[in-house]
Amino acid sequence: MRALALSGAVIAVLAATVTIASGATMHPELGAKLSGMGEHGVVNVQVKAKQGKLCWTFDLPTTKATASSIHVGSKGVVLVKLGTSYTRKGCVKAPAMTIEHLSTTPGKYWVWVDTKGHQGELRGKLFAGMAHM
Repeated sequence: MRALALSGAVIAVLAATVTIASGATMHPELGAKLSGMGEHGVVNVQVKAKQGKLCWTFDLPTTKATASSIHVGSKGVVLVKLGTSYTRKGCVKAPAMTIEHLSTTPGKYWVWVDTKGHQGELRGKLFAGMAHM
């Protein structure tokens, strides 16, 4: 029994070492400063890996927002739609791999807010930590 507990502890230490060695630090809170068309705002995203969810809160001056999403790069494809239409706060289910990529390399992804006039009118690059106005 003692050997089993010891081997479990060794496996946990090795797993932690592999995570540290690969540089894959999970960031549970992501933010982005959004700008475009003369407006500015922020979004904060909570990564809830155990529940397989991404939850967000936008602070935007515009009332014309119609949709929001996370894209690969500043002009890339949609990775995750943040709901079926724009909402200031909400949560969405996301695949485990998507959550892992967002939380370990947030700088590769951008948040877009669409309006009736322009797709991605407000955009901003994700970073680890919370965004403030």
